[in-house]
Amino acid sequence: MQVWLALGVVLVAALLNNMVAPDAYLLTCVAAAAVLMMLAHLDGLTRTDVGLGPGSLRAGTVWGVALAGIVLAGYLLVLAVPAMRTALVDDRATQLSTAGVFWQAMVRVPLGTVLLEEVAFRGVLWAMIARRRGVWWATGASSALFGLWHVAPALRLADVNAAAAAVFGSGPFGQTLAVSAAAVGTAVAGAVFCELRRRSGSLLTPAALHWALNGGGYLFSWTTAQLWTA
Repeated sequence: MQVWLALGVVLVAALLNNMVAPDAYLLTCVAAAAVLMMLAHLDGLTRTDVGLGPGSLRAGTVWGVALAGIVLAGYLLVLAVPAMRTALVDDRATQLSTAGVFWQAMVRVPLGTVLLEEVAFRGVLWAMIARRRGVWWATGASSALFGLWHVAPALRLADVNAAAAAVFGSGPFGQTLAVSAAAVGTAVAGAVFCELRRRSGSLLTPAALHWALNGGGYLFSWTTAQLWTA
């Protein structure tokens, strides 16, 4: 029952964020994460079970800082090579003001996107399924759900990302390809995040990597636009 309730919370959050109340994104993510943690407690899971135990802080910090550093170094490399900068062009970031991009990277992404997605897919759902079916079932199921979670946001991917538009093209067929690629790609990424969470024993590890990819994407995409228009 608790698994289905958790899935219901995730579904409601997806509907609110993508269709009903997108302006309340941050509030929805924080509230949904809190409800999921409550459901985990009712299911008999401990903080350690969901990757937030007292002993997980050090390991998660070490792993997380190392992985985030690698990602940010990769962004710097792409930024430094003019021929590669197209990969960073994304209208969701380039049209923001200085304050706007820092809000996205430092507030909305970590306290909204990363908080909810990590608590939901690598924390609560993963732990619930792992206790019932084992860790490999947990990784497969939560990663597949993570891919489906990204279907709605990917509907406009080719419209806002120049690299995606160049690869998949425009029109319904291009949109279908872009959405399919996004769903598969995020499912694979979800599996990697799950394994990092399992190996480190900490939810902080995938959370740090997740922030570096998303938050860093905003910062470096915006920086690229400033360099091109300078």
